[in-house]
Amino acid sequence: MPRVKRGPHRRASRRKTLAQASGYFLTKSKLYRAAQEAVERGLKFAYVGRKNKKRDYRALWIVRINAACRAADISYSKLLHGLKAAGLDLNRKVLADVALHDEAAFGQLVAAAKAALEKV
Repeated sequence: MPRVKRGPHRRASRRKTLAQASGYFLTKSKLYRAAQEAVERGLKFAYVGRKNKKRDYRALWIVRINAACRAADISYSKLLHGLKAAGLDLNRKVLADVALHDEAAFGQLVAAAKAALEKV
């Protein structure tokens, strides 16, 4: 078994961790062990945060669509059911954008959903 000396690799690994920890408070940005724990913890929160971000945006879109629906005298669930029955396959991100920026187009979507609901 060959002998392994870890000098350059170990130094590079530690330098990378300390670089990621720059800006952390006190020893978390200076000492390797504390920095490693802080960086691992931060990366864990970042991973979870990327999942929560999707959840938060979907909730925001639903709130915006629901507010526009209430102004147009239709419930959120009936609008989505009517759009699906009308064959209009728009996701919530696009619907929220239309509801926020183009009231006339959203009104046409509501009219199409109501017409489709009457047929069903």
